[in-house]
Amino acid sequence: MEVEEVERLPRLSRVAVCGGTHGNELSGVYLVRELLKVKKKKKKEEEDEDGGAMSVLLVLSNPRAMQQCLRYIDTDLNRCFTHACLIGPTLDKTPYEMRRARELNAMLGPKGSAGAMDLICDLHNTTANMGLSLITYSDHDWICMHIFRHLQFIIYTSMEVGPQPHGVVRSNIYTTMKSGVQYMLDWVHFFNSGVIFDGGFMDVFTVVKHIDYPRDGETHNITAAIHPQLQDRDFCLLRPGDPLFQTFSGETLRYTGSEPLYPFFINESAYYEKGIALCLARKRRVKIPSVRVQTEEEERQNEQRYTSEEEE
Repeated sequence: MEVEEVERLPRLSRVAVCGGTHGNELSGVYLVRELLKVKKKKKKEEEDEDGGAMSVLLVLSNPRAMQQCLRYIDTDLNRCFTHACLIGPTLDKTPYEMRRARELNAMLGPKGSAGAMDLICDLHNTTANMGLSLITYSDHDWICMHIFRHLQFIIYTSMEVGPQPHGVVRSNIYTTMKSGVQYMLDWVHFFNSGVIFDGGFMDVFTVVKHIDYPRDGETHNITAAIHPQLQDRDFCLLRPGDPLFQTFSGETLRYTGSEPLYPFFINESAYYEKGIALCLARKRRVKIPSVRVQTEEEERQNEQRYTSEEEE
């Protein structure tokens, strides 16, 4: 019988938890503030029993937008971390969020460098009925995939948390986010202490496309809302022919796609300006390997290899 090889991954020594990237998504704002209060009371870092230290940096990402309870001041901070945005010159007319992104890059990175954070958890709310949703950019990021799997066994998977109107905080949504963050940090502690996490299969949703609202050809105003039979049914299968929109005159517009897909971010209020009524995804089952933390010797070998590559 073939024995599956265990992936040996670097220790997660530096973790950041960020709230307020969008200043009106208040669960993350109040959670980071609370965690900062708790951290201030502690006299030293928590350590695993085997001495594996993990530092947790708590960041309020967009202070000016938080003060005004706005999603952003000049532009969406979440769209300001591209290479082009981070390396451009800073001028008087540079949007506030672009300047703030460069400050955060210096604090948490620089992006792609050896000194960058090992893991960043960016906290968001959504007005969509998505529960606790976890978003990553690759289903081959074994750390994120194992954290997601860990949360699936405990609470709803999904750190986009909703539904919650922007500009308010709901206790149940706040508590769900707080639990998700704590379980994530627990997993990191277990991993750093040498626990081997078995591999297996898990379901993921991969974005296929976005759908805009129907619009008037001349004014570009929307002419329909999400159909009542679809509203709040995030991650429920949408089949061709199912109701999609209901026009303001009462007509039902149906989904005309060629395949069944899973909708999410249904009627997200922040996406009206982006021309997105909902996102559609395929559900896939992916296999993830067993993982464990690298030994000190393996870490030294990796560091030597990284240094050699930089010098070439």
